[in-house]
Amino acid sequence: MNHNKYEVVLDHACQLGEGPVWDADQQRILWVDILPGEIHSFYPASGEHRIFKTGQMTGAIALLPSGNFIAALQHGFHEISLENETVVPIADPEVHLPENRFNDGKCDPAGRFWAGTMAVDERPGAGALYMLDNDQSVSIKVENVTCSNGLAWSLDHQLLYYIDSPTRQVVAYEYDVTTGTIANKRVVIQFQEEDGFPDGMTIDEKGMLWIALWDGWKVIRCNPNTGERLQQIDLPAARITSCTFGGDSLEDLYITSAKTGLSQQELAEQPLAGCLFIVKNTGIKGIPTHGLPKP
Repeated sequence: MNHNKYEVVLDHACQLGEGPVWDADQQRILWVDILPGEIHSFYPASGEHRIFKTGQMTGAIALLPSGNFIAALQHGFHEISLENETVVPIADPEVHLPENRFNDGKCDPAGRFWAGTMAVDERPGAGALYMLDNDQSVSIKVENVTCSNGLAWSLDHQLLYYIDSPTRQVVAYEYDVTTGTIANKRVVIQFQEEDGFPDGMTIDEKGMLWIALWDGWKVIRCNPNTGERLQQIDLPAARITSCTFGGDSLEDLYITSAKTGLSQQELAEQPLAGCLFIVKNTGIKGIPTHGLPKP
C-alpha cells in the first residue's frame, strides 16, 4: 500500500538531515544536519525554526529530562544546552580514531544512549556501535561496522534492531534491558540493490519497523517477524535518511533527507532534496521517544 500525502515542513534544505526526535514536552520536532554540525528545532504550532551550531559534525541527539540533549558528535558524546548555548564533553571512545565520526544514535528503553561511528571517508569496517550507560561509562557493542545507522527496540524489550547500511540488512540481537547486553545476531530484513540502502528507522505501536531508504526515494513499513513489506511512502528525494513519529497523537511521520553527494543534474531534478517532510495522520501511532532517565 502506497501513501503519498507528504508535505514539506519548511523551506530549508539540509546537506545531510538525520536523526529526527519528537519532543512531546515542547511540541517540537528536532533533527540534525550532520555535516555542518547543526541541531534544528521546529515548532509546528508557531512555525518557528531555530538552528544551533555545535562546532563539529553532529550525528544524533537524545532528550534529557532537564531539556538538554545528549549528542553524538564527531568527537564523542557531549551534553548540549540550546538555552545556554553550551557543548560539554562527556566521553570520546574513539579519541584514537580522529578520522571517524559518530552517526546515528538513539536511547534504549532503559535510557542508555546508543550511537555508532563510521569513517569520514566511509572505508569499510572502521566504525563501531557504542553504548553510553547511565553512569556515563561507555562500552563497545558491535565492532567492524562500516556505516552505523538505524536503531530500534522491540516493544517487549527483548530485541535490538540494527542497521549497518552497506550490508543492506536489518539485523536483530537478543537484548537484555537490565544490562544492555546483546547476543545472537540474525538477519530479519534483507534489501536488494534496487531498494537503495537502509538508513534510519523507527518502530510503531504494533512493532512494525519504518525504514528510510538512502537512494531509494522512500520509507517502507516492514514486519520484522516475517520480513514482509506492508506499505511504502514515496518521496521526491532519493536520499531519505530517517523518520520518527510526532504530533499530538504520534500519528504524524516526520522524515529527513539529504542532498550531499548529488550531482548538479540530480539537484536540479530533486529541488526538495535535504528537506524535512511530514506525512500527517498515518492512522498508525508511534511510541513515545525513549529519553535518558531523571538522575
